[in-house]
Amino acid sequence: MHLARLSIAPALLLAACGTEAPPSEPVETAVPDASEQAVEGPERRILAFGDSLFAGYNVAQADSYPAELQAALRERGINAAVANAGISGDTSAAGLQRLAFTLDAQEQKPDLVILELGGNDLLRGLSPAETRANFEAMLDILKEREIPVLLMGMRAPPNYGPEYQREFDALYASLAQEYGAALVPFWLESIYRDQSLFQSDRVHPTEEGIERLVGATVEDVAKALPEE
Repeated sequence: MHLARLSIAPALLLAACGTEAPPSEPVETAVPDASEQAVEGPERRILAFGDSLFAGYNVAQADSYPAELQAALRERGINAAVANAGISGDTSAAGLQRLAFTLDAQEQKPDLVILELGGNDLLRGLSPAETRANFEAMLDILKEREIPVLLMGMRAPPNYGPEYQREFDALYASLAQEYGAALVPFWLESIYRDQSLFQSDRVHPTEEGIERLVGATVEDVAKALPEE
């Protein structure tokens, strides 16, 4: 599945994930920014686990989704520490391979894992059944460790065909129901129609696009956090 095949269509944005970005090590560290923000309660540890949409492709780490999310949560008085475990180019299979290691590397068990993968599965033409199996394995790991999950849903472009699109798009809601996970049905909903919120590759959000995504999803994250 070639990126060029989709680049002329806005539907490519449904599969934004960063296959053109070389793999890199996840940051996996929180970005403290509490100097001007009053927060209360114990620290809430969140692991943002995904691909380049979390890693922060072509933007400063301080402008990545996890960093901006942490700031937005703290502005709401939540003592959040969001670790960025995004790696550009990761498929669901690659995420499965590193999930347990990433969890073991955290100083403390996360209070919440935000699971954002699947876009690269689309761009590489992986079957929805394969993607689902990888997600099931990751969710099994997180369930065994008793870590709540927020799934960040994606959508398939229409040029993949109605059957593929239907099967892929149903994955996230089905998995959320099966595993009792929280869900953002399509987490790019707030920006994918506005090309000005994407970089020149028409795939990765600009800093403004990331801010828009955070604004649209921060309440979902706050609600997904378990009670203290």
